[in-house]
Amino acid sequence: MTNWLKCALPAALLIMNISAVHADPASYKVAGAGNPILPGYYADPSYVEEDGKVYIFATLDPWGGDTLGCWESSDFRQWTYRVLNWPTKKACTSATSQGAKVWAPSVVKGRDGKFYMYISVGSEVWAGKADHPLGPWKDALGGGKPLIPSDYKPGYHMIDAEAFIDDDGTAYLYWGSGLGWKNGKCWVVKLKPDMVTFDGEVKEVTPTNYFEGPFMVKHGGRYFLMYSQGITKDDTYQVHYAVGATPFGPFTEGKNSPILTTNKDTHVISPGHHAVFVRNGEYYILYHRHSIPFDPKFIGRQMCVDRLVFTADGSIEKVVPTHTGPDLIQKEPPSPLLAKAIATASGQKDELRTPDSVLDRNYATSWAAPTDAKGAFLELDLGSIKEISRQTIVPEYAWKPYRLRIEASDDRQTWKSVADFTTAPAMGSPLVVSEKLSARYIRLVFPESVKGSDIAIVEWDVR
Repeated sequence: MTNWLKCALPAALLIMNISAVHADPASYKVAGAGNPILPGYYADPSYVEEDGKVYIFATLDPWGGDTLGCWESSDFRQWTYRVLNWPTKKACTSATSQGAKVWAPSVVKGRDGKFYMYISVGSEVWAGKADHPLGPWKDALGGGKPLIPSDYKPGYHMIDAEAFIDDDGTAYLYWGSGLGWKNGKCWVVKLKPDMVTFDGEVKEVTPTNYFEGPFMVKHGGRYFLMYSQGITKDDTYQVHYAVGATPFGPFTEGKNSPILTTNKDTHVISPGHHAVFVRNGEYYILYHRHSIPFDPKFIGRQMCVDRLVFTADGSIEKVVPTHTGPDLIQKEPPSPLLAKAIATASGQKDELRTPDSVLDRNYATSWAAPTDAKGAFLELDLGSIKEISRQTIVPEYAWKPYRLRIEASDDRQTWKSVADFTTAPAMGSPLVVSEKLSARYIRLVFPESVKGSDIAIVEWDVR
């Protein structure tokens, strides 16, 4: 190991490889902020509760992956990434499949107690079935064929299927988008009890300003068809809603629509493609927005939650998108061991990806090594020798392997290995190390063979 890697660099030397970034951190660098609710980049969420646990299913960004993202929590504050066996791009491929990857899940619990997933793969809709939200999942139709093929309605995208189960147990499926970010269409069909057979005619119910991402909510005996309009890769994406007397409409756009839009002053860019859930009698909207700072060349959306309020006159109030989020999702108090901690690093990617970001309990911020880094490290000085029993490390991408070594020292001169993931990379999120130790300094060391572009840490908790 080279001498420069044995000690942290002076703060002045951290201003290396910094590119110009235009964003005011004061508006979103809020310690303990609830939004984003998940670390990393996800879009198009679906929400499920079962046996005291909450599950969020989502598209992996940028632009989907070969599988689906899934997170589990019992308290809305601590989230664990779970790997699903299905869907995958390979498993969900048919004669009509196009090149699009795995997108936009909708997961619901049917009247039979089983869970059903409707997922966009290859610009068509596939259906899955499982006994539990974490699976194992299987193709509900069998035979490797989609529920809705890509050519079902020529000239439109057969994506963004969303299931809705009415008070009487009847299930409906909404879906549809346009091409070239225009001319979106929405279709709906009643489902038979098996949740995969169409019960009657498919009907077009496209409301005003519809493009994609339909989500049905029933409130006060009325049907609120919510949806997204605009272009998600720029700053025009937003949430609208329309109201009808039946699941088939006709739907009239609400007087306050759109209800969730871009706010450039606070760096909330293109919020949309949402889900709605109820917790302790309160309604919430779960949606994605762009990561900060907004970069139209990088589709890295992040998951957020804010209050949703229905009014007495049958409309929905404007949603105020926040970084702090409601009390439901705000992070835990800081660890006492980190009260005087100082984070330093071998370098940083830009002026926003700073070492201290890993201590702020805010998933909107993170430390990233310079793109050309070799032998990068991230170090914590706890201020004095502390007894440590648990470290929780949250990487930028939960589904990517991370090769690193965790080391500890009392004097910053002699280091001992705590955990070594250089040969067998760490996977998942959070990465938990329960090795008991006594140290003042701890650090994450990345081998020189690891590219700087693959090194980014969102949070590092020590208890």
